[in-house]
Amino acid sequence: MANKVTKDMIIGEIILIDKGIIPILMNAGMHCIGCPSSQGETLEEACMVHGMDVNALLNDINTYLESK
Repeated sequence: MANKVTKDMIIGEIILIDKGIIPILMNAGMHCIGCPSSQGETLEEACMVHGMDVNALLNDINTYLESK
């Protein structure tokens, strides 16, 4: 299992790393975690669709993972 998330990872894969990532995504405004797109869309693609800064979100996710 990955201990660092990258922008080219699929949302569904990211969630499988640690369920604690879900609230981070939700708080950032990505509320469609369970939608079919999350199973085939990369974090970068989802951020583009939602108008988010992928690097800021990556930082939040990886800071969370490093704190565990």
